[in-house]
Amino acid sequence: MAVTFDTLKASRRLQQAGFDEAKAEAIVSIFAEDVGTNLSTKDDLAQLEQRLTIRMGAMVAGGVAILLAGMGIITAIILTA
Repeated sequence: MAVTFDTLKASRRLQQAGFDEAKAEAIVSIFAEDVGTNLSTKDDLAQLEQRLTIRMGAMVAGGVAILLAGMGIITAIILTA
């Protein structure tokens, strides 16, 4: 999903706030270069949430497996004693 950024509108708003045209255009061009590469979209965040949910589930399952294995070892030791 592409992020849209209206450079003309941003430049005009900066000029209305007191920046001269050259400075406003420089600020907008710097910002516009980074918009597509450094901002996360809602889709990016949804994918991240899904990956984190899967990882947390795997960690919980691994923890339960270790706990059950430990309980089995302890039970075996107690029964053989």
